Amino acid sequence: MNSKLIFLDVDGTLTPPGGQEPPESAVRAIKRAQERGHKVFLCSGRNNAMMEPLYKYGFDGGIASCGGFVFAGNETLYDNPMPEDQKNRLITLFKESGVSIELEAKDDSYCDDIARQFLNEDRDRNSHLLRMIQAVWVDLCPHPIEEYDGRPVYKLVFVYENDDQLNAAKAELDDKLMFILHDFSEPDCKFGEVISREIDKGSAVRIVAEKLGFDIADTIGFGDSMLDLEMIETVGTSVCMDSGSPRLKEMSDLVCPGVYEDGIEWGFRQLGLID
Repeated sequence: MNSKLIFLDVDGTLTPPGGQEPPESAVRAIKRAQERGHKVFLCSGRNNAMMEPLYKYGFDGGIASCGGFVFAGNETLYDNPMPEDQKNRLITLFKESGVSIELEAKDDSYCDDIARQFLNEDRDRNSHLLRMIQAVWVDLCPHPIEEYDGRPVYKLVFVYENDDQLNAAKAELDDKLMFILHDFSEPDCKFGEVISREIDKGSAVRIVAEKLGFDIADTIGFGDSMLDLEMIETVGTSVCMDSGSPRLKEMSDLVCPGVYEDGIEWGFRQLGLID
């Protein structure tokens, strides 16, 4: 078969949310695919620093911050943080509306403390939602937002209770920024992310494919959340984890077992990337 260009989302796809260690089966599958001439890239909403613990597994490159930072080997292919005026205005509007935020720069992240209350409430919540809040606000070791020094931000993660809290920000910035609400949210505990409309995982896939000389038909993307939507729409073959978004599963060419069920290796084998 022709060599393929493979993109792997991280949280919920390659690793459990917030995890730094993929299953041995995934590492094995990636190495076998590379030995057969395929290229394997990370493609994550995480920033560069959050992805760094995974680089030891020998990926050919990566897409970080939902497409805001793209590299192949040691070469930077694209670097486009959120415009300063939009970032500053968004922070102000969210603060005025009581929205809990986490700011992701290229090599650091900063969060307020409001979202932590959702982790401590004494009632059942969607387990995926809790894992994502735990990962962003705790496991990935962000700094307190009071330490934010104004460096460029590529993505903003937010938690809020009701849709009205987003009205002001959307009314003013929706034409410039993309507000992504994950469907594992709950009526009074919603989880979302904001990126510039100038970037997304799909456009980043095209940048990598063009640089490495791959036809889009020879690209494959594995994801699990609506943050992967543009990647899934762009690649030649799309794969969603069984534990992923119902909407994304409906759109994908293949649904594979989850992180804990050796899904990456299973998917690679089904697609003929490995024996």
